[in-house]
Amino acid sequence: MSEDIVALSPVRAAGAVASSALLLAGAAWAVRAGWELRLAGAGEPAGGPPDQGDGRHRALTSLENGYHLVSSAGGVVTAVCVIAFLMWLGRVRDNARIISGQAPRYNGFWVLLGWVIPIANLWIPRGIVADVYRDSAPERRLPRVVNVWWGLWLVGLLSGTGLVYSDSTDELIARAYDNVWPLVLSDLALVGAAVAGATVVRAVTRVQVERAG
Repeated sequence: MSEDIVALSPVRAAGAVASSALLLAGAAWAVRAGWELRLAGAGEPAGGPPDQGDGRHRALTSLENGYHLVSSAGGVVTAVCVIAFLMWLGRVRDNARIISGQAPRYNGFWVLLGWVIPIANLWIPRGIVADVYRDSAPERRLPRVVNVWWGLWLVGLLSGTGLVYSDSTDELIARAYDNVWPLVLSDLALVGAAVAGATVVRAVTRVQVERAG
């Protein structure tokens, strides 16, 4: 076993945490989609939308209160998922540099900023993950699930109703009453991205564990 391989950081536990967090986040978004369908099925109350305009809000129904709780819980789960995924990504990126003996294509700050800088966030995070896999296992083809994960992630990111949106929770409730399907389809894209992302994490982790073994 070479000194380089001995120097690899352990990634099995970090990968397990990250993949589990992704699946949990996917479950949270699935619950949110289901709650939006419940709102649509119940129909808008006679009092109109929760946000009455001009700073006025009517009392929420129990179903609407539940949606607020689901949205808040989903936000917490998503935040935990982000932290777990980025910690894993930083570790496997460092390992990939050791395995390949070459500097990564993207500087370290892109591991964080690549997700939030407009335009750059459309391809750099995928590029980092793909590079990590290729540097860790140059003899293998990049798994197709990487592209599936990223495609679904972009749908959820760019739909305006999924991961990034400007509407308040009360406004989302009103949208569920008016036209629920854009909300649900965007949520389901994020569910798919979470499941595919967990598969990506396991694939990258697996090849690095094999190299360290």
